Amino acid sequence: MSVIEQPPACPETPTAAITAESLKDRVLHLDHDVLILDKPAGLLVHPGPRGQGSLSDFLPDLWFEMARPPALAHRLDRDTSGCLVLGRHQKALMKLGRLFSRGLADKTYWAVVRGAPPSAEGRIDLPLLKVLPETGGWRIRPDPEGLPAATLYRLLGSGGGLSWLELRPLTGRTHQLRIHCASIGTPIVDDPYYGDSAVPPAGPLHLLARSITLPLRQDQPPIAAVAPPPAHMLADLAACGYL
Repeated sequence: MSVIEQPPACPETPTAAITAESLKDRVLHLDHDVLILDKPAGLLVHPGPRGQGSLSDFLPDLWFEMARPPALAHRLDRDTSGCLVLGRHQKALMKLGRLFSRGLADKTYWAVVRGAPPSAEGRIDLPLLKVLPETGGWRIRPDPEGLPAATLYRLLGSGGGLSWLELRPLTGRTHQLRIHCASIGTPIVDDPYYGDSAVPPAGPLHLLARSITLPLRQDQPPIAAVAPPPAHMLADLAACGYL
């Protein structure tokens, strides 16, 4: 498994193509407390170090009649699409923060990977360490001295040398799913960080934050949202048996 320092992101949807109106069309859930967006691949959730546009630019357009814009309750990598949770006021943000910090937010991801996993389902336990080289930048690498990281996986389909995996992270480390998939010999398609070096990325990362369930209120059912597969994953998902 290769690990490289802050490489260029994989080819992505141009940020200029993302508008406030297009994000409003991607709302998966909206209530008084919570907004869940289907984040497109290629959109940073925080402003980048080189001044790149981000979701923060659009938050003033996502008030939906509240007194102030929503704020992020967690984060997704720029190249990952799917369910992204925002709190619509400070009390909701505090409750959401407790859910995420205690591991009570149930998150499921879909990935299309190269090759086949060692078994139809399993658990990956591989500690991860963030390294800050003297040359600058950062990288994440497997290391027994790193933070504990665990992922459950299940094979949902396969075809054409690819596999469709359901991933359930039990911890929330940076690049956890990318590294864990690569560690069992199944790098995520179009991952320039930990992918197959013989196959340069040809499009956005094939990783989707498929669903999230939030037990936010004791007297009500959990909040749940499901994101549809993005267009760039559909052909490879179909090759693996989706639809």
